[in-house]
Amino acid sequence: MHDAEQGRLLLALARRAIARALDPDGEPPPLAGPLPDWLMTRCATFVTLTKGGVLRGCIGTLEAHRPLLEDLEANARAAAFNDPRFPPLSAAELPAVRVEVSLLTPARPLDFRDEADLLARLRPGVDGVILEQGWHRATFLPQVWEQLPEPGEFLAHLKRKAGLSPDTPATGMRIAVYAVEKFREQPS
Repeated sequence: MHDAEQGRLLLALARRAIARALDPDGEPPPLAGPLPDWLMTRCATFVTLTKGGVLRGCIGTLEAHRPLLEDLEANARAAAFNDPRFPPLSAAELPAVRVEVSLLTPARPLDFRDEADLLARLRPGVDGVILEQGWHRATFLPQVWEQLPEPGEFLAHLKRKAGLSPDTPATGMRIAVYAVEKFREQPS
């Protein structure tokens, strides 16, 4: 678990990565002191950007394959400039954008008999869910439960995100769940 001070550092590093990409010749915002060693541990992250409370970009990794700092910075830049649902973030937008950083636990497979059993096993507000069927794959962070609190609706939207019909039976799908530790900038 990371404390509030570590969370503030993660948010500052994500924002700094975006600012540096917007102005590569500019002076990056200063950091207080040297970077701590825990930023070199492997960790999967997601960076979510919102503007006026509306999603503006969200990109991440599901498996810890590089150091936390590297994953965080790469996902911050990707959320700002490479989310295919949105145009690249402009420098003028950056002050109005709120950054959220999610640190993911390793995903674990969820065994289930059928769709009703799957829905009963999902923990609203707790589980991030990865759905895979063939080449179709999608995930929702646990935060998505805030907009889709009912498990059936949550799963239907996740199937749609994966490019499947909401009526596609869950039997034959691979489902994995994970938790997140999240840190969110407060509105100024």
